[in-house]
Amino acid sequence: MSRLRRFIDEAWSELKKVTWPTREQTRNLTVLVFAISLVVGLYITVLDTVFQGAVGLLAQPG
Repeated sequence: MSRLRRFIDEAWSELKKVTWPTREQTRNLTVLVFAISLVVGLYITVLDTVFQGAVGLLAQPG
């Protein structure tokens, strides 16, 4: 039981050393992640549509 208590004390001590982001930083980074995800999703959608059309043209019977 003392090992568990020591582990918890050490973990808590390390967590006190962490520099946590502010609420504003967290919000800004969250918006950035959503924006980049949207852009990448649109990019993949456009490429998928283009390649799907190209494969469709190649697969049509002569």
